[in-house]
Amino acid sequence: MTPVLVAEFDSAERFVAAVKAFVDEGRPPLDGLMPFHIPEVGEMLAGGRRTSIRPIMAAAGFGMAAFGFALQWFSATIAYPIDSGGRPLNSWPVFLLAPFEVGVLAAAIAGFVAVLVGCGLPRLHHPLFAYPGVERATQDRFFLLMAGAATDEADEETRKSLFARGAISIGASEA
Repeated sequence: MTPVLVAEFDSAERFVAAVKAFVDEGRPPLDGLMPFHIPEVGEMLAGGRRTSIRPIMAAAGFGMAAFGFALQWFSATIAYPIDSGGRPLNSWPVFLLAPFEVGVLAAAIAGFVAVLVGCGLPRLHHPLFAYPGVERATQDRFFLLMAGAATDEADEETRKSLFARGAISIGASEA
């Protein structure tokens, strides 16, 4: 658990301005809690980070498809060869449908698991839920989470900067 500063804002304009100011200073906030989606805040908080779900899904899908094809080929040519109608044992067009289906299934399962792990789920309780007033983030308040500083002077400087940008209250919590 890392200590965070939680700043509460009562208007979207002040909240967006604070996020933009901190991103411009090179101190991007950890997260923002909002009662409705604000696209520019989402882009600023993401900071150009890309998710790694697509490569995980591709690796799982192609890997499982290759494994499925290899398993069918091995069983039809080496482990249990059946000569049916004089066809060759390695009749690869017959082996294509099942690996495709297994590959799609593996990619879907890998994507689902990657999303759960990436979101930190399942998590039944988050320490931020104990912060007083955070339940209003679903109604009419905006909360900005800033990383706690290593020194008290830097922490106090962040608090002053948040108040200067329109925060109505600032507290500390764990995240």
